[in-house]
Amino acid sequence: MPDHDTPDLPDGDGTGPGADRATLAGSFGGVASHYERFRPGPPQAAVDWYLPARVDRVVDLGAGTGALTRLLVDRADEVVAVEPDDRMRAVLADEVPGALARRGTGESIPVADGSADAVIASTSWHWMDPAATLAEVARVLVHRGRLGALWTGADPDGTFLAEARRQMAGPRTDGTSQGGELIDLVEGTIGRNDHRLVIPEDSPFEPPEHEVFTWDIALDADELIGLLGTFSWVITLPDDSRNRVLDQARQLLVAFGITGATTVDVAWRTDAWRTRLRSSGGRA
Repeated sequence: MPDHDTPDLPDGDGTGPGADRATLAGSFGGVASHYERFRPGPPQAAVDWYLPARVDRVVDLGAGTGALTRLLVDRADEVVAVEPDDRMRAVLADEVPGALARRGTGESIPVADGSADAVIASTSWHWMDPAATLAEVARVLVHRGRLGALWTGADPDGTFLAEARRQMAGPRTDGTSQGGELIDLVEGTIGRNDHRLVIPEDSPFEPPEHEVFTWDIALDADELIGLLGTFSWVITLPDDSRNRVLDQARQLLVAFGITGATTVDVAWRTDAWRTRLRSSGGRA
């Protein structure tokens, strides 16, 4: 269950104009193999921060094609990867055979009461109903069990993306922007990002801790275009609009001199949140 939403719904990687949450949430399965190939996951350092010691069972919630799952298999005796989309889950099962791939959602986690030491959602929490999911996570966690939420993506303030946004916003001779439809989508998305795990005061969870992890990934033009094609706001565009946006992106890369095997360092960022069940919450 990877990323992202409609103009009124904050998310990690964008929106498709006119698309509703259900359409966007269900869009990733149609490009599951593409998603597995081009979408980077969180760094090992974020997993180490969330799970400093090995545990018996961890649940990867909204696991997608397993970008986080593969980092968890050496940190737990059992990893349960919960993913509602059959197509995404099939790729996950092939790519990470050491995990148990199970159909489920944040609001309906397919494990028994008090049976998980930790639950973590990687770039998927925003797709879930937070109140229902917090209650369900509290049900499945052991006493003092951990909940984590990660959001991973290109850093909008990183050198490459900041310059790309500046270039796209520049005017053409006809008065339109260099980025065309692409700049409207990118700028609208960046303004709506809200990568937070909100814990209500009456929740059985403690106030969350927050940490940021940053690193660079060297990507060539094909990888950058492939990455762009994994975002729900691109997937759900009509074919002609999507092709036009991808063409605009490739033209921009050519202007930057990024062609063939030439790569550019793209700043990447993970916003990580962690909390525990309060001493009085959960099940022993």
